Amino acid sequence: MGEARGGGSNLQERAEVIRRFGERVGRALQDRPPTKELVRNALRRKGSPRCIVRLQRLSLDVILRYGDELADVFSAYPDDIVSPHPYDMFVGYQPPGKHDRIDEVKVMTESARWTDEWGTEWGHAEGGVGATALSNPLADLSVVKDYLSHRFPDPRAAGRLDAAAAAIRAHGTKRYCMGVNTLSIFERLHALRGMEDTLMDLVTGEPLVLELLDRLVAYHRELIRSWAEIGADGFFLGDDWGSQRSMIVSADLWRRIYRPRYRVLFDEIHQAGMDVIYHSCGNIMDIIPDLIDIGVDVLDPVQPGAMDPREIARRFGGKLAFYGGVNVQELAGRTPGEVKDEVRRLMDILGAPFGNAYMVAPANVLTPDIPLENIAAMCEACYGT
Repeated sequence: MGEARGGGSNLQERAEVIRRFGERVGRALQDRPPTKELVRNALRRKGSPRCIVRLQRLSLDVILRYGDELADVFSAYPDDIVSPHPYDMFVGYQPPGKHDRIDEVKVMTESARWTDEWGTEWGHAEGGVGATALSNPLADLSVVKDYLSHRFPDPRAAGRLDAAAAAIRAHGTKRYCMGVNTLSIFERLHALRGMEDTLMDLVTGEPLVLELLDRLVAYHRELIRSWAEIGADGFFLGDDWGSQRSMIVSADLWRRIYRPRYRVLFDEIHQAGMDVIYHSCGNIMDIIPDLIDIGVDVLDPVQPGAMDPREIARRFGGKLAFYGGVNVQELAGRTPGEVKDEVRRLMDILGAPFGNAYMVAPANVLTPDIPLENIAAMCEACYGT
């Protein structure tokens, strides 16, 4: 498949490549047999004839590098889950007619700086993945009260989920549709306040920050209800709590401050009839029993290098479903045969012993340094070819 590139250098060409990729893959999904019940049975640990797949964990740059050839792969090996993002998580919601509208393709594929709806300034480096917070609107505690009263975003803003609702209408009868809010009640907090200050605030129990945290919980409860109203089957949320070796805060502090607040959100998701799909990168082994206890149905991303899949399976298999596991860092340097062997190994460890309660997926976003042959091999292995 070689080194073909999918897009040119100008913004219009890049936007067209990304649009065409989404259109082609979406059309292929509509032509495939339904898998919604298969996914439900797998995630709810009721038994499935195979592991389910959600392989399109992509940076825009990998779409731009491979273009139609990547669309060919994902059309031939479609995901079982549709995860409709109504807007980029680092850009935030932009109402129709916004006069200084941020172009998501532009800022996420070039060197750029912008300010989101929350007031956080972000930066993206050309060739990088995601964005980095450059300044935080609540670095000064004295402005928190005014922010809560006058500048806090409205989870029910008209049109907030319109793009996602359209995708669910298109695919929801056949495919399991997963609502998503990636920056949740820890990552959003430190995007507003700054990481160092946030960690200190949690240790000291700063009252204003705890009030802000509770407003974030209330915001997410409304967002969860909105996703349920447009027909989502599950809700993906989470915060990165782990480094490669351990938690970035103590498990005791997490249990004291975050466990009861997550419980509120997980109960809201279940009351709305959706599954709880919880994300945290890194080693969070210490709190997985807590997550199971308060209602997590699916754990993402089972990050190899931080947590051993065999140990995760031994300790928690059958108590929740697993998601992720495919080591993106190793996909670039392996042969297609080695990629297939690794994917099959993961399905044997995380899926087969537990009624295939495993959603095969990259542990992080696929990046353009990964050969297209290896992306194809990952997909082929999931489908037994």
